[in-house]
Amino acid sequence: MPQKNEERLQKYLAECGVASRRKSEELIAAGKVKVNGHVAQIGDKIDPRRDLVTVRGKKVRKTQRNYYILLHKPRGYVTTLSDELGRATAAELVADCGTRVFPVGRLDRDSEGLLLFTNDGALMQAMTHPRHQVDKVYEVTVTGALEGAAQRLAAVTELGDGTPVVPAQVEAVWQKGGQALLRVTIHQGKNRQIRRMCAQVDLQVARLRRIAEDALTLGDLKTGQWRYLTDAEISALKGSERI
Repeated sequence: MPQKNEERLQKYLAECGVASRRKSEELIAAGKVKVNGHVAQIGDKIDPRRDLVTVRGKKVRKTQRNYYILLHKPRGYVTTLSDELGRATAAELVADCGTRVFPVGRLDRDSEGLLLFTNDGALMQAMTHPRHQVDKVYEVTVTGALEGAAQRLAAVTELGDGTPVVPAQVEAVWQKGGQALLRVTIHQGKNRQIRRMCAQVDLQVARLRRIAEDALTLGDLKTGQWRYLTDAEISALKGSERI
């Protein structure tokens, strides 16, 4: 019968910050990991309270480590840790990052782009506080009444239900056929804010992609992939009078 405190070795290594679960399995398979002096095998379980784990001869110990993950969320994924309707979640895409992380803010299911995950509770609270208003930049492909679309969208000051919003900065990037690409910068995070703003000026959103938030940019990260934030990015996020 398994002991209550036992956990899979690759999970333990990931939570210690050695590597992702997948990479940890590779280390185990390569014979680089030992438990109590014996070479470990894939599928081994350990009790962190009594077992000594080493990687390449160095002792491994679980400590509290903060993780900061930038995901390029695809369309069709909800920004929750689980979904009662069985829909795909963005959290599934970062499940092998080394520990359990949580989304900071949200992107609706039909939107894509930059989404931050972390287990740093202080940063999460600071970034989701109503007073925390930083630039969030989106590329928005629209159809509908395209004449003067950028100017009209920039003039929106309230949503359809009367909710006031700070005017967005809107740049027209291109227009061809029956579509236009707008680069929209907002400072708030109202539910489906850009889509509701577009509806106010007879624009329909065909695609919505977040490309930047505060000090973070999506860059050339491919859809569905994630990366760890750099030390400079983490410092920038923490340095704007938040924590």
